[in-house]
Amino acid sequence: MTDEREKQLLAGVPDGLFIGGQWRPAEGGRTLPVHDPATGEVVKEIADASVADGKAALDAACEAFDDWAATPARERAELLRRTFELVRERAEDLALLMTIEMGKPLAESRGEVTYGNEFVRWFSEVAAHVQGRYGANPENTGRMIVSQHPVGPCYLITPWNFPLAMATRKIAPALAAGCTVVIKPAALTPLTTSAFVQILVEAGLPPGVVNVINTSDSGGVSEPIITDPRLRKLSFTGSTQVGQILLRQASERVLRTSMELGGNAPFIVFEDADVDKAVEGALLAKFRNIGQACTAANRFLVHADVAEEFTRRIVERVKSFKVGRGTEEGVTIGPLIDDRAVAKVEALVKDAVARGAKVHTGGQRLDRPGSFYAATVLSDVQPGSDILRQEIFGPVLPIATFGDEDEAVRLANDTDFGLVSYVYTENLARGQRMIERLQSGMMGLNMGVVSNAAAPFGGWKLSGLGREGGAEGINEYLQTKYTLTPNPFA
Repeated sequence: MTDEREKQLLAGVPDGLFIGGQWRPAEGGRTLPVHDPATGEVVKEIADASVADGKAALDAACEAFDDWAATPARERAELLRRTFELVRERAEDLALLMTIEMGKPLAESRGEVTYGNEFVRWFSEVAAHVQGRYGANPENTGRMIVSQHPVGPCYLITPWNFPLAMATRKIAPALAAGCTVVIKPAALTPLTTSAFVQILVEAGLPPGVVNVINTSDSGGVSEPIITDPRLRKLSFTGSTQVGQILLRQASERVLRTSMELGGNAPFIVFEDADVDKAVEGALLAKFRNIGQACTAANRFLVHADVAEEFTRRIVERVKSFKVGRGTEEGVTIGPLIDDRAVAKVEALVKDAVARGAKVHTGGQRLDRPGSFYAATVLSDVQPGSDILRQEIFGPVLPIATFGDEDEAVRLANDTDFGLVSYVYTENLARGQRMIERLQSGMMGLNMGVVSNAAAPFGGWKLSGLGREGGAEGINEYLQTKYTLTPNPFA
């Protein structure tokens, strides 16, 4: 049940669509419910956008684009910096809001506010430093000018698992580059995005630069926006299956696209690893966000010589986890996002056990209100198990063994995905070889968390296209123009 503070916080979150600088109801007054996954209760009703609402949002973004693109980079940077300061001031409220609508423990929500806000600060610093180049062509018949320009109106689609960070990671570089946006947050967790955009407004956001459409009809509302000739950029974070559909739609207009899609991250523990460090890293890589992260370690590949010790230590730690609503003191594992997520995890564990895996702790849905699944550790997971092929997105740590480095690399790369990999070894040369051999866009070497606003986030293979964050992040929202002028000395 929500307490008075939570009720006041929820009441202060706008419940409308944000279009052209105004919060407004959806066409026909349609609404959709937002649930607390820890209790199943509806905590707020918000506007549910129609296709017409989506078009109105794109209209507003297109109308605002020329003025925003012409706004000095320093002014855009200062807007983002003011936003950063306001988010920092409201950190506790934003963290609590995320915990209510998504379920993660409050301590982790606080961490997400800090992490997500770093994208706002980073791109406030990058905005004024977009560079081109000038120089003679090789024949010395002219001068080459290479300049960067905002790509145009953008459509941003964010997932439910990191409600603040996914919004800031897309909105901040778009605004820094001079683009206007329509953002569609996930229907399961839309409140944090609305709260963040309200902060942008307080910081001085001009009308139409950012527009928010919540909808229960994601495909129906999105397709007309994506195929509209005025849209110039699509950024999506979510499943590979949905990403492939969006890429097909985007191909008709040859849109610039950024796709941060699924993962199947290997977590490799070599025989020379510091087991204490590996256990700590494993707990972070697996159970952060209740395992509901594309960067979550999905397959634990442990050398046979240390598998027993690693498993024993992991099980001891996992058995001490406290399960409950994320607002409760000391909670480690909150609910999964909904009952469908629980059913998927149940099916993956059941398949693994049927093939010979051993359950050391957990292994079942918890008999309590909400969408809870016990933190679980499996060992002896056999090749061919679904849990080694599919993204788990839940608090289950499956352990398989390997015998040598080549086998570890073969098993790690045996997937269509390549977002992130984790390696624990005290051998420097081996660590360097893993950088060369593992097929992933990111890698944690003796580190269980890799995400950072100053680093390029993205994957290889079916894990996506493009990068978010770092110096590379703003380039996703810029287009390059080359101009040739005569040799002024000829």
